[in-house]
Amino acid sequence: MIDLNNIQRIYFLGIGGIGMSALARYFNLHGKIVSGYDKTPTTLTDALIQEGIEITFEDNLETLDKKADLIIFTPAIPKNHLQYNWYLQNNYTVLKRAQILGLAANSMYNISIGGSHGKTSTSSITAHILKTANKSVAAFLGGICINFNSNFIDGNKYAVAEADEFDRSFLNLEPNIALITSVDTDHLDIYGNLEAIEHSFQQFCNKVRPNGILITHSAVTDRIINNNVKHLKYSLNDTTADFHAINLKISNGAYTFDVVHPNGIIPNITSFYGGKHNIENAIGAIAIAVNIDISDDDIRNAIATFQGVKRRFETHVRNENHVYIDDYAHHPRELDATIAAAKELYPNKKLTVVFQPHLFSRTKDLCDEFAASLSKADELILLDIYPARELPIEGVTSQIILDKVTIPNKRIVSKQALLATLEQEKNIEVLLTVGAGDIDTKVSDIKNLLNTK
Repeated sequence: MIDLNNIQRIYFLGIGGIGMSALARYFNLHGKIVSGYDKTPTTLTDALIQEGIEITFEDNLETLDKKADLIIFTPAIPKNHLQYNWYLQNNYTVLKRAQILGLAANSMYNISIGGSHGKTSTSSITAHILKTANKSVAAFLGGICINFNSNFIDGNKYAVAEADEFDRSFLNLEPNIALITSVDTDHLDIYGNLEAIEHSFQQFCNKVRPNGILITHSAVTDRIINNNVKHLKYSLNDTTADFHAINLKISNGAYTFDVVHPNGIIPNITSFYGGKHNIENAIGAIAIAVNIDISDDDIRNAIATFQGVKRRFETHVRNENHVYIDDYAHHPRELDATIAAAKELYPNKKLTVVFQPHLFSRTKDLCDEFAASLSKADELILLDIYPARELPIEGVTSQIILDKVTIPNKRIVSKQALLATLEQEKNIEVLLTVGAGDIDTKVSDIKNLLNTK
């Protein structure tokens, strides 16, 4: 494998991706000449350009960097991509994002956080705790942490990395501490079945370094556990777990609780980050912090000042007429948690959910579960499926979810017609937009609409 210290020029294929851009920022801050390609401009590519990174939005051979020492690509780049194939044919060093993340994170004290969901929030809380405790931490995040207004922070002693199971990416990481939030059915286009997913997570657990620590949610199956390293469990409610909460209360949109751990109790923790699932994510982050000897005061201060992650239960409007929350949820378990959090915080208000399904394959594989989750809303507006990297599958549309949703107040609208549909709505009380596609491009317009409605 290459030595990153000897690399001077790096070209990114798919530089605007959330994981790719974190690496681009890392290398840019470390004095490398960074440039890249992406399909379309976004707020993230705009930010990278402002940081001095050159980006092209045209897939042609005139705009690529022929002097690059290293080409980093995302699996989302199509196999017929002109620049990608030119680099391959001309014997450049072309590596996946996951391989480079492994090289960067493994050179530090590596804290890797994996799981079917909850990775980004748990990673961001962990990074914020370390930063609050004045630790030198490099964090490679799968979302924009509001405290840092970035998906990357720079440091050189600790690395906090999201361990992504997609395409088995996380097998490039060698953690000192690994945390697993959940192991659920997802990415069946890669794995085929839950057994194969569990096998991949087992391989990840086996990557934990000797004398390292494995921390898992108490619901994670013991079938994947690496018995050669210290193993701890965490949970919100499971009192048999090594780390768990007691005395949880909700008041004025804030949560207060105590955390029980093997050496005692951390009392009087306050969090303003919505949803019990995010309190559970915080307990996972606290488990990591306790194991690297961060003080109770630093932990309390960090949890109280954590502002959240963009598109992770992000509240955009909260006034006497309307509440508007946007979330990245794109799996039934994530939808369950997000809908439950909204109902818990606003129990006497009508909940309208706008959901954009992500991927034809995921929609087909998890149709029944999506319908069951969305049936917990009071009103449902479904958008068309966002295809991402996939071609259409015959017979798979949003209609197959809608047909199985059991609430009467449900319909499909086009993304283009969404704003007009919401404008005609008589009584929007709590609005929740969810999905991993491009539904976030409507957030600003919806926010403006509700603020003037």
